[in-house]
Order: sequence, then structure tokens, then C-alpha cells
Amino acid sequence: MLRVVGFASRLCRGPARQLSAAAASPIPAPNPSPEIAYNKIFINNEWHDAISKKTFPTINPATGEVICQVAEGDKADVDKAVKAARAAFQLGSPWRRMDASHRGKLLNRLADLIERDRAYLAALETLDNGKPYSIAYLVDLDMVVKCLRYFAGWSDKFHGKTIPLDGDFFCYTRHEPVGVCGQIIPWNFPLLMQAWKLGPALATGNVVVMKVAEQTPLSALYVANLIKEAGFPPGVVNIIPGYGPTAGAAISAHMDVDKVAFTGSTEVGHLIKKAAAESNLKRVTLELGGKSPNIILSDADMDWAVDQAHFALFFNQGQCCCAGSRTYVQEDIYNEFVERSVEKAKSRVVGNPFDFKTEQGPQVDEEQFKKILGYISTGKREGAKLLCGGNPAADRGYFVQPTVFGDVQDNMTIAREEIFGPVMQIMKFKTIEEIIERANNSKYGLAAAVFTKDIDKANYVSQALRAGTVCEGKVPELSNSAKITNKYGNCAQKFSHPSAVNRHLL
Repeated sequence: MLRVVGFASRLCRGPARQLSAAAASPIPAPNPSPEIAYNKIFINNEWHDAISKKTFPTINPATGEVICQVAEGDKADVDKAVKAARAAFQLGSPWRRMDASHRGKLLNRLADLIERDRAYLAALETLDNGKPYSIAYLVDLDMVVKCLRYFAGWSDKFHGKTIPLDGDFFCYTRHEPVGVCGQIIPWNFPLLMQAWKLGPALATGNVVVMKVAEQTPLSALYVANLIKEAGFPPGVVNIIPGYGPTAGAAISAHMDVDKVAFTGSTEVGHLIKKAAAESNLKRVTLELGGKSPNIILSDADMDWAVDQAHFALFFNQGQCCCAGSRTYVQEDIYNEFVERSVEKAKSRVVGNPFDFKTEQGPQVDEEQFKKILGYISTGKREGAKLLCGGNPAADRGYFVQPTVFGDVQDNMTIAREEIFGPVMQIMKFKTIEEIIERANNSKYGLAAAVFTKDIDKANYVSQALRAGTVCEGKVPELSNSAKITNKYGNCAQKFSHPSAVNRHLL
């Protein structure tokens, strides 16, 4: 298992640093009512109604009102998209004949177009997802562009190796694209998750059938038009809005899809892996849920630890797979840490996501809104101490107050299940040995963080934690290169495979 251990100085703040650095640069004023240009299915560089003619509404989570109707793709549309992708992948097609360096050029051109339309895409993301416009513009779109450029640079840098064999043989390997890649993306970072999936797949010469989340289809569909404008051949990228049990299930079980990549819940991940196994044993890449421990030792810098723990939980309305959602604090600093964390949560600005002052927008939809409030009720019922928040934050829309629980026990529901919302759980511990055991006592293992001024303690704890990413002195964040690579094992290599060639030397 590949694991990334990151150490950060006070100068390294990730998205928080991006926000402060970018604050000096003017952000274009948002258009809170961006024109909706694309709401259909994108196949073969053309827009199509669903074969069934069905549509579904996409909702503005800040108001609960319908933005527009979107074509509802299902199995028939997936079949159509896979057929187009397979044709684009045939030997001799423009895509298969294209030089690797030119694939990189197309990815860079797509990044250029996204930069050109950055303000519009940020507004569309805010309207459909609910995240603050300033965050969408400064963080999400910035990382989308960097991600695409990162993988554009890799396009012509995948190569095989020679292997010594006995006898008069010359053996070498080359990396070949997997083929038709099904990709199912979530709603919490619609544009960034689209870039994370498209970047490595296209850099290595694959073709894509992507299902976008039904909660947030609009920004990804707009990017589909930019893909066509950038010059990608027809059929290379096909994008289907639709529901998981229909369109998503059809991709996972399709006999002509060579690989499926999914980011989302652990429960759905089980279904996808089962469908892949029961169909054509297609390759599967899963990036699922988390309940990441955020460990604060008694010698940690209190100001820094409080700020980072707050950011780790509340960023993106708490809708992050790697959120530091189990905050463990050593007992001799517990009371002060709790008091300061509550003050910080109470001061968090919740409101209109198009307002530059807003730090927290609405949850993505009514289902998530009710689910989070249900977890809060469960926490109170099971004996956790509600220190602030716990209620809806507005009369309309899906806003939840920043919520902090203290005196949380490891066996409580809110300490074990992924809430995916602005609900902080703070727990007390005595010794390092104790916290290592408790932190590892989870069905999740996505990420972790430890805060201490003692490098020996930091290294000891990080080595003992069972998590794919462990950060020392900072919290796990969405990165453009190392983190992308870690989450997918090695992203680009997951979308290619070595092919061995043995040649007899005459």
C-alpha cells in the first residue's frame, strides 16, 4: 500500500493559503443568475435528449427552487455512449493515431478555456452546489486548471522498460491505454472531481463515459462543451447526467466498459465493485468515505491547531471525504481547545453563497440537510454535549448551523459514521498509545492528521496510524499532484497497463 506522509510548516496552508494569497487579487463580481446553456446528454461531441425523453430537476440549495430540467440518462443512453466511445478507441481512429504530446496539448487547451470562463463556471458551481462563490473561484477552479495542466505534462512521459531474458531475445514493455473508462463523479466538488477523473484517463489515451451527479450536473455539462471546443475528437469524452441506480449501475455492469472509477459513498462502492465482478471483471478504482482522526497533542501550537481543526471539518460545508471529523484532543488542553473551537464555530459566517463575506453556504440538497440534522439529534440522544449550533440556519434553503459536540465517546453514532456536514465532534484522550488504538478503530482509513511541536512524536504517531494519507502539523487537503496520485494509487498508471513484447533476435 502506498501511503503519503506530509509535514507542513506554518507557511503551508493549502486552500487557506490560496484564499489569503488570492485576496489581494480582485475577484470578478458574480452573476447569481448565470445562463444555463447545456442541460442535455453529451455523446459524440453532440447534445442529445434522453432516449426515454425523461428529465429531472436540479435544485438551487440556497433557495430550494428548481434551476432547470436536465436530461435523465439511463441504460439506453449509457449503451449509446459506450458505443461512441468504443468507436473513438478503434485502432486507426484520430484519437488512437494522435501523438501523446498532442493529447497533452488538448488538455492544456481545455485548461485555457476553463480559465477563460472561470467566473462563469464558479457562479454555475455556486448556483448548483451551494459552495461560496469566492471558494469556487479561488480554490476549486484554480485546482481544476492545475490538475489538467499537471496531467497534460504527463501525457508524453509514460514509457516502458527493457527486461533481460535468457537466450537471444529482446524484451520490452510499453504502456497501453485501458480502453473505455466509466467514470462516476460526486457532487461535493463537481468540477474538481471531473478534472481528477478526466486528466489521467485522457493523458494516457483512454476514452471516457462519465456519469455526473444528479445533484450538480450543470458545471460538468458546460465543461463538455469546452472539451469539444478544445478539439477532442468525437466520442472521446461522453457525459451523462442521471441517477446512480440506473445510469451509474449501467456503467458499472456494462460488458464493453474496461474500467470504472468512482468517488462517493462506501455503500455505493460495494455495489460498483460487485457489478464489475459479476460482469466482465473490469478494473475498478474507488475513492470512498472517511472518518478521519485529527489528533491534537498537548504540546501543539494552540492557535494553529484550532484553526486547522476548524478548517478540516467545516471547509466545503463539511462535505469532504478527507474531513477531520474525529477531533481527538489530549486531556490537559481539552477544555481550552473546546472553548476556542466553539467560539470559532459561532463566528463562522453562514449565508448567501454569492456574498463575498460568506464562509459557509447550504448543504447540497434536502436529503443531505435532513440526514445531517438527524445525526445531530442522534448525538444529543446518545449523550454527546451540544456546545453550539444544531439547528437549521435559515428559513429556506438547506443551511445548517456550524455545530460542535463535546464529551463524545467512540461508540457513539456521530463518532463512527460519516456525517458529511458541518458537525464537529471533539473527544478527549490521555496517552499516545491510547490515541493510536482509538484512531485506528474505524472501518475507514482515508486520511489522518497529528499536531505536535515534537517531530519524534509526530513521526511515531504517523507511522502507527492506518491511513492512506497522514499529515503532520496540517490537515489533509485537496492537492494538485501528490494527493491526486495518492488517492488513486498512481492515477495515470491506473488508466494504463503494461504490455510485454518478446522479440527473438535472429
